[in-house]
Amino acid sequence: MPAAAPPSPAAAAGVAAELEARQISAWFGDHKVLDRVSLTMPAGRVTALIGPSGCGKSTFLRILNRMHELIPSAALAGEVLLAGDDVYAPERRLTDARKQIGMVFQKPNPFPAMSVYDNVTAGLKLTGVRMGKGEKDELVRYCLTKAGLWNEVKDRLRQPGGALSGGQQQRLCIARSLAVRPRVLLMDEPCSALDPTSTRRVEETIGELAGEVTVVIVTHNMQQAARVSDRCAFFLAEQGTPGGIVEHGDTDAMFHDPRDQRTADYVNGRFG
Repeated sequence: MPAAAPPSPAAAAGVAAELEARQISAWFGDHKVLDRVSLTMPAGRVTALIGPSGCGKSTFLRILNRMHELIPSAALAGEVLLAGDDVYAPERRLTDARKQIGMVFQKPNPFPAMSVYDNVTAGLKLTGVRMGKGEKDELVRYCLTKAGLWNEVKDRLRQPGGALSGGQQQRLCIARSLAVRPRVLLMDEPCSALDPTSTRRVEETIGELAGEVTVVIVTHNMQQAARVSDRCAFFLAEQGTPGGIVEHGDTDAMFHDPRDQRTADYVNGRFG
């Protein structure tokens, strides 16, 4: 079996879609955490959300695939459009939104007792996708290859996912997300719990996905944002006000020629 899988019919390239947030405001109870945030995240590109803790980045990320509404006290206003279609439209099924807009969390969360193989295919049953064994084998190989993990686990596919290292577990979670062919992949500080070598491999995986999936990543690591993203959005909540976007645009411009002095101060480590 070759080390690299060719594009699979089940996980073909070209599904990336533009994601657009329009005038998003969010609350937890009476506490407003985001105020009229608008941002376009281009198809097939990597957009990094940066800013100090507590400015609403992770809340904004969770709103993009309808995880915010799982919190009993949470409320929101505004629109999220995936390829022009409203993710929150009444006729839109929640499972459909989650299938098209996947999520990778800060802490790796594979199903620990489930095999590596079954971890990758776990989402198929949840989303009602049926495949024969040959198709599943091809899908597992493809997703693990795209996640930069195939060569490390190809002889351990039937071993528990929980037996992998932390960095391998995170890449397994990326492979699991890719198996249902998302158009967007959200990543909430995916490297914060990882060592430098594992971080580099996850960053390489993000580079591998570029063009095939739209990636939106929250990161506190400015060097990482500069390395992996095409575009950046700088979030800030000042003096008790709700979070908002100070500036967004091309990553190189944001880091080397920002329009707002607060952006320059943050990316150069003068606060936050």
